[in-house]
Amino acid sequence: MKLCTAPQDTGRNGSRKLMWEGAWAAAPRGIPACLASYKCGAGEAGGESSRSWDSRAMLGTVLLLLVLARPACPSPASAASRRAEALKRLLEVFGIEDPPPPPAHFKQPPQYMVDLFNTVANADGVTKNPDILEGNTVRSFLDKTHGEKMRFLFVLSSVAKNEKILTAELHLFRLWPKATDGPKRHHFCQVSIYQILDKTEPDSPQGQKLLASRLLSLQGSGWEVFAITQAVRDWTEDESSNRGLLVTVHGLGGSPLDAPAVQFASSRDHHESKKPMLVLFTDDGRRGASLPTADFPDLQPQDPVLPAKMTVPKLNGPRSTRSLDRLQPCQRHPLSVDFEEIGWSGWIISPRGYNAYHCKGSCPFPLGENMRPTNHATVQSIINALKLSEGVSSPCCVPDKLHSINLLYFDDDENVVLKQYDDMVAGSCGCH
Repeated sequence: MKLCTAPQDTGRNGSRKLMWEGAWAAAPRGIPACLASYKCGAGEAGGESSRSWDSRAMLGTVLLLLVLARPACPSPASAASRRAEALKRLLEVFGIEDPPPPPAHFKQPPQYMVDLFNTVANADGVTKNPDILEGNTVRSFLDKTHGEKMRFLFVLSSVAKNEKILTAELHLFRLWPKATDGPKRHHFCQVSIYQILDKTEPDSPQGQKLLASRLLSLQGSGWEVFAITQAVRDWTEDESSNRGLLVTVHGLGGSPLDAPAVQFASSRDHHESKKPMLVLFTDDGRRGASLPTADFPDLQPQDPVLPAKMTVPKLNGPRSTRSLDRLQPCQRHPLSVDFEEIGWSGWIISPRGYNAYHCKGSCPFPLGENMRPTNHATVQSIINALKLSEGVSSPCCVPDKLHSINLLYFDDDENVVLKQYDDMVAGSCGCH
């Protein structure tokens, strides 16, 4: 298949770049050479585990879909159909059926979710530490009552049935106490969170269930967090049981207070940044078959290093790019994924794109340590060089370390979600 010239885009610094140029330059008949190299070792590298093959297949699938998402030269209808199918498959990789519509009006994501994303990931969305998140999904929901200040309701219809609820937190912003005349008789109060069982009698013992309770100082302001995991598990199992939450404030020992000692921001009367929020930490069970990982590197491109006893001949005339590629040793190359080019920038908050990288280059005999070969690849290289067995090719240049990325985005209900996806970035390359 003949491919059109890759579209150019002017970046913020005014420089022009080619979209997904790494995969395109190496594309035999429209299929990225890096993907072909991911596949070629499957039938021959018997010593490799199926777990490693699944990881490379995952990244290879993403690279292929990104290539197919770009229109080809034939007819406009055919190109549009292929692009639509490729984007649909790419959504499946991200676990989304249809792209969520952008928010109807400009919407600021909760600062807590933005801060959590920045803690978990770098600017490109690549995971800095895989052990920070509990599970692979964090969902935030804003209160839907818009009425009573001490009652809250959160609609959880966007939580998938296969998601396991790990932790649920109620985030309430505590307001500065109002000035009162005379000395204070109390210095602490007791704040309790109840699950409402009966809407008609939420204040009766039969109409509520205690979820959390603790003492708070009467002085101060800021976010207070209460664990309400069991209530959310009940609601996700039976949506009709979700009648909301009730918050009460009492003196020590449950004694009544003369005036509201502690007040929390409500959805109706306060700024978006202070609205009550429910935060869910869940796991949808999606896992990539990750390759063994050591410490997370700074993810800078690897410097090309020639293997031992390999020299690059002088070029007397022009050579094709593909011929030059065969002379280069196995190494990592950039592969930009731009969500604006794909058409997803309306619902993805961060990152705006990321560098997936791809592996390209030769694995000539003898394999040096800098090419990170497996023992199996070393044996295969020797068999190939000595022609000891018919049909045995040289080892392939493939990712030997994969990293996850994180997306912060609006879902169909305009709730903000942080999700982590395994095996999306080639961290390093080796001959396998």
